[in-house]
Formats: sequence, C-alpha cells, structure tokens
Amino acid sequence: MKKHALSAALCVLALTALTGVVYPLLVTGLAHVIFPRQASGSLLTHDGDAVGSALIGQPFSDPKYFWGRPSATSPFPCNAALSAGSNLGPTNPELAAQVKARIEALRAADPGNAAPVPVDLVTASASGLDPDISPAAALYQVRRIAKDRAMSEEAVRRLVLRRVEGRTLGLLGEPRVNVLRLNLELDQMGQRNFPSHKPS
Repeated sequence: MKKHALSAALCVLALTALTGVVYPLLVTGLAHVIFPRQASGSLLTHDGDAVGSALIGQPFSDPKYFWGRPSATSPFPCNAALSAGSNLGPTNPELAAQVKARIEALRAADPGNAAPVPVDLVTASASGLDPDISPAAALYQVRRIAKDRAMSEEAVRRLVLRRVEGRTLGLLGEPRVNVLRLNLELDQMGQRNFPSHKPS
C-alpha cells in the first residue's frame, strides 16, 4: 500500500512540475522569441510611456477623442481583470434604456449630426473589453472630433480610413478600427498630452 501511495505522490509531483512549471515556462519563452510584442501584451506607447494595450479597450469620454464600445465590466468600465458582458437580452427594458441614454449622449456631444448611430457605439461587447469599433462607428465621430480639435473633417476622415484593418487572414471577423491607435495618432497630429486611464 505504501509503495503505491509513494508512486502516486511522485507521479502527482512530476506532472505538477511538468505541466505547471516546465511547460508554461517553455511556451512563454518561445512566445517571447517568436512573437515578442504580442507576448508582452501588445502595449502601445506615447512619449516613451505605455498607455495601454492594443487588445484592451479604454473608456474614452472626452469629445476630442474617438469613443469605443460601451463596457459592462465592474466596478469600472474596461476592467481587464473582470471581463464580462451585461447579459441583457434584446427584449430587456434595461438594455433599451441603456441604448437610449447612449444615443442621447452621442447626440448631445455632436448636435446636428443626424446620421444613424452605429450599433457598436451603443451596445457593449460580450467581453466588455473590445478595443475596436467598426469603420462606420469611427466615421460617425469624425464631425465631432474635427470640430473640437479645430481640424478639417477630411483630415480626420483620412486618419480613420488609413487605420481600418481588414478581416483576419482575409476571412475572419469584420473590418475594424483600433480606438487606442486612432486616439494616439490624433494626439501626435495635434501634439496633445494623452489622457491617463487609471481606475479610481
């Protein structure tokens, strides 16, 4: 009996070391060699400081910046430690109220913009961390941003179109625009200080 117990304990220890230490270290090491930027979190920098990841959305609300998708994470929006959707169904009155409030906020930030509001600007993604918006959602915001930054709409529109990423491998997903990259480039064009998004 003791012999079997010892063998079982040694097997558990060996497998724990192999799958819990050796394998993760090996995979992490290979990832840093083959994909160094992605393995480090796909971080984006401004003036030498990391300001966020290209893979994690940020809660922009200043009218001078492009706004991303709403986030349902708690206790604050775009909480990367607690990815979650709202889980509200399409017939839920609370979801309808949230969408209405978001449409009103967009209209208030850009009076006179009568274009239809793209759905991804008023509904949260399943993760609550989506870093991208559709080209239509970015183009919808061009008028507001150009006005607040005293830029031409054409210059802002060109920036958006330059930043559109196609489908992955030409097949997967939809064309998209990374909000953080857009906003960083906006600040580079206008030499502004990029805002800090530290949770309170």
